Amino acid sequence: MTDIFEDRKARASAWFRQLRDDIVAAFEGLEDTQTEGPCADLPAGRFEVTETKRQSDDGSDAGGGLMSVMRGGRVFEKVGVNVSTVYGKLGEQAQKAMAARGVPGMESDPSFWASGISLVAHMQNPHTPAVHMNTRMFWTPHAWWFGGGSDLNPCIEYDEDTAQFHAVLKEYCDKHSAEYYDRYKAWADEYFFVPHRGRARGVGGIFYDDHNTGDWEADFAFTQDVGRAFLPAFVSVTEKRRDTPWTEADKDAQLVHRGLYAEYNLVYDRGTKFGLATGHDANAVLMSLPPLAKWV
Repeated sequence: MTDIFEDRKARASAWFRQLRDDIVAAFEGLEDTQTEGPCADLPAGRFEVTETKRQSDDGSDAGGGLMSVMRGGRVFEKVGVNVSTVYGKLGEQAQKAMAARGVPGMESDPSFWASGISLVAHMQNPHTPAVHMNTRMFWTPHAWWFGGGSDLNPCIEYDEDTAQFHAVLKEYCDKHSAEYYDRYKAWADEYFFVPHRGRARGVGGIFYDDHNTGDWEADFAFTQDVGRAFLPAFVSVTEKRRDTPWTEADKDAQLVHRGLYAEYNLVYDRGTKFGLATGHDANAVLMSLPPLAKWV
């Protein structure tokens, strides 16, 4: 399995990097075309790019990636688009977590390789929804799988925006299986639920993990389409709402909703837990947190 996967790892890593480049360009394009609305007089936002590094327990190089963050733009108050490829040995806690999920061979060889893209956008306009997207590939000497998804997180909900976002996700899922959208929408509804608040953190999307049908090419193609679906699903909603005037009450609702988002990511999110537990750059892992939030 090790030899055949060297080319596949390289292809997956290159795809996540290309998707990152496409999204960064599209988001900077949204900044350039924002010529009306409450924040139109601000400078168009640009991403600041920083290399990230992961070190193993013995201090050796264990991969890294790029952290790209835009702050204070016309459309985006804060958005991060991170891509990484990391590898090494899983620590004891991570080994137990993987074994509990049914990943074989953790006791004999806890080696791993993981690559993916992770994006979180917090918007200037409270009428424009925050959004999250990630796709990834994970490999061990005894197993491999894909995971990812995207979900919309408005503080002011518009039913037509929710329907439009989900319709695009369904269109791309249906290219691969008529069962994927319903299955992974239900998983997102469960995964992005905040138990201590008794509510979802947003209006859902799709979420999947441990995706391995036995056909790597088919599963990689599906994961690529999950990534491709993101821009048409999100940009159209953003363009529709970004010029809407807002009130102080709207902004207050946005800040409170961001508090909910921060609670979820710090307490429940698998990616946050994994990144911190495996020694990845903490700033990159916590990129998802909003620039401002409040609690009532």
